[in-house]
This record gives sequence, structure tokens and C-alpha cells, in this order.
Amino acid sequence: MKLGNSGAADAALVETSPSDSMEATSDTSFIQRVCIPLLRSAQNEDGGWGFHPRSQSRVEPACWALLALLNSSPSQDIEARIARGFRFLHAAQLPDGSWPSSPAERTGCWVSSLACWILSFERDDSKALEAGLKWVCKDWPRDSTLWSRLLRKLSSGRDISPQNDSYRGWGWTPRTSSWVEPTSFALIALSRGPSGKLPNNAQRRRQLAEAMLYDRMCPGGGWNCGNPMIYGVPGEPLVIPTVWALLALRDYPQRAENVLSLDWLEKDLESIHGPGSLTLARICIEAYGRKWPVSAPQLCDFHRKNAFLQHIPVIAWACLASGTREHWLADASQENPQ
Repeated sequence: MKLGNSGAADAALVETSPSDSMEATSDTSFIQRVCIPLLRSAQNEDGGWGFHPRSQSRVEPACWALLALLNSSPSQDIEARIARGFRFLHAAQLPDGSWPSSPAERTGCWVSSLACWILSFERDDSKALEAGLKWVCKDWPRDSTLWSRLLRKLSSGRDISPQNDSYRGWGWTPRTSSWVEPTSFALIALSRGPSGKLPNNAQRRRQLAEAMLYDRMCPGGGWNCGNPMIYGVPGEPLVIPTVWALLALRDYPQRAENVLSLDWLEKDLESIHGPGSLTLARICIEAYGRKWPVSAPQLCDFHRKNAFLQHIPVIAWACLASGTREHWLADASQENPQ
């Protein structure tokens, strides 16, 4: 079926494409015939996307969908949908420059970094991006203040999770604790931000956050959500935090920590059972110049098992895994086709 602008055509595509996908012979065919059209049809009237088709628009799934469309083959329809998506992000921004996790919230959170990352691709000079980056750089985790570090040093539980708290990243919510994934998203957003729009403390924030990520790496490589050691027991790395940490630290491909973590990720491929983890692992491994194993499962096989096409972020990640990474992972200092 040929996609047009009518809602009826979009609705019909959502119903017919998953069954048609069973005939896909490769991930590329699956993405082009099913995933991209479904992302197009799942866009809401307000220009955003929900976590599932026909659900309320939220900033996070809207950002992932926009990134996938920005990395897809251009067309008038795609360009129009991208423009509507940008308008949704502008409308969702709070007066302080941040973005909330849901429309009902009036406090910004980690998705502000994600929104800044996406707005860095907007053609027009955007004050929204500058305000967002300023908010991100003003959000310091409270658990790593001088007073908090002193109290922890004097505490009887100081050896539960030994780590260097002078390194500071970002949390899921403002002024809380540093976590691997929100720190990674903030680092990517700052690397994408044009130098003229970055706050004065941006470089210092990046240095502290990169040091925090390396400090939080699990002993055998990879990252989990938070602490690498608990009571002297090494933490178990997880695929998704490892991918985002490695992508945030992609400027240091030869560092021993990066190499060790990539080795762990490659060895763990056989144990991946979710399409989200699989697509992100492929993005990361190929972004570092390593070859994706031909024996790895195909996305269409995963769809047969669990119908992941009901989850917008995973659909978007699948689209990104099938395309090139030079554009959407490029730093602001590199040429960025637009």
C-alpha cells in the first residue's frame, strides 16, 4: 500500500503491515516496509507520539520517532511530519527551558537532554535549544555536593558502594543522584550543541560526567543503571546502559574501558532476548566500527515472537539501527548535513 496523507490510509497501513512483514527477507526490507510507515501513521494530531500507537503524546517517544524520521529517506511527507514534531517539542517546553516527562507534569526531568539532542537538528536558529542546554547545565545532582560527600564519608555505610562522588553527572529527576543513562543523554546533547549555545560551564560538566561514567563502569566491562560494586560484589552490566554510556564516550574509542565494554557487549549478544536491546547493541557496535555478526537474529524474527511494533521507542531504534550513524551521532564540530 502506498502511504498518503489521509488518516484512513494510515490506519489501514497499521492493520496490514505487521502481517506483510512476515515476508520480509532482511532487516532493511522490514524497516522500510513496516517500521517507517508505522512511525508515520502513529503521529498524533498535536505532532507528537505516545509510547504506543494512539496513546497520549509524550516527549520521550516523540524524540525517538523524530530522530528516526530525521535519519530516513527524505520526502515531502516526512519533512512535514518532522516539522510538526518540532512544533510539538517547542509547545511542550516549560518556561524554565526544561521538558517534563508527561504533559501533566510541571517540572522538567532527564528528557530535557533528549529534547535538546533532537532540537540540535532543527534548521532554524532555536532559542528553545539554548534555553534547554542552559537548564541541563544548571541541574547538579544533590548527592555529590560537598556537604553530602562529607556526610557519606563519616557514615558507617560508606563502604556499601565505593565510588568517587566528586564526579558528577545527571539524574532522572532534577537535583537527585547521578545515573548512567541520563548522564549519557546529557553528554550526547552537549556534544551536539553548537558552541555558541552552550553555557559557560558546559565543558566542565562534560569532564565531570565523563569521569563519572568511567568511575561507574563494572569491573569486567559494561555498565548497569547505577553502582558497579555493592558490598564488594561486582555489579552485573546491562545492555542498554552500556550502549548509551559507550555512545556518550565515543570520542575515546581506544580507551581500555571502551574496548573492554565493547568486548563484553559482543559476547553478550547471544543472551539478548529483547528487540530494544538488540537494536541498540547493533547501533553501538557498528558506531565503533565493528562488524555486526551475520548470525545475529533479524528484527522480523523478534517481531514474530513479541510484536514489538506496539512500542514507539523500539520501532525508532530499529529504524536507526538500519541506517547510517554519521548524521545523528555526529558532534556539532563535525559537518552535519541538513
